[in-house]
Amino acid sequence: MRWLQRVLGKDQVQPDPGRQEAMLHEVRHRFGPHVQMRAADQVEAVRQLLDGDDGLAVAARIVHEAADEAQGLLLAQAADLHRRTGYRLLVDRRNYRPLWREAAAQLRWPLFALPGGLHPYVQVTAAVTVLGERASRLDRITDPQPLLARLFELFDLTTSGWEYARVRVDTDGATLALRLISTGRQVIDTMSNPPPLPLSVRELMRRNNTVAVHDPAGGQVVGGLNPGAELRVTLLT
Repeated sequence: MRWLQRVLGKDQVQPDPGRQEAMLHEVRHRFGPHVQMRAADQVEAVRQLLDGDDGLAVAARIVHEAADEAQGLLLAQAADLHRRTGYRLLVDRRNYRPLWREAAAQLRWPLFALPGGLHPYVQVTAAVTVLGERASRLDRITDPQPLLARLFELFDLTTSGWEYARVRVDTDGATLALRLISTGRQVIDTMSNPPPLPLSVRELMRRNNTVAVHDPAGGQVVGGLNPGAELRVTLLT
């Protein structure tokens, strides 16, 4: 309700649903791992495609869709495990880390298998970038609070995959993680009363581990990333 009241007090954005659907269709089908182009170059192309307020709305939809589909895949895996073994898992999208600690061997990382065709290192990274660049207009487009929750949820899934699901940390994955952090801060800065940081974020903030970052093509180590330090510097200063 507070978000709606803020919107009513500002210039109204006139969305173009047809244009948004055309944008989303193009982003979904023209880009992804099937395209012979570096992920970073695809991210830039998608970023340029998502122009204006309609592009900003599509970027928000991409983030929501990716997080919702990932949760759906984990719920399906938990239900399948329960049917086969009687073992029940709690899938709590507010904090996935306990789930991965308990059952990493029984789970498949969901972000590489999103049924809608989005790829975390291409469309999702581009959408997160757009949201960060134009965060000042977000409250004219959508409620920033649930969007912020989805950004941190994707960060939780990304870093849990590195730690528990044997997802190799490469420069594309590191870029996604860093942009989720920076965009999260930019969204927080637009809110008069931001919610508390999620438990998963606060847990990582207390840590100081550096992970090796690999070249996506060659596999050699090209750097390192300390998620806890990045979170502290970006969200607490």
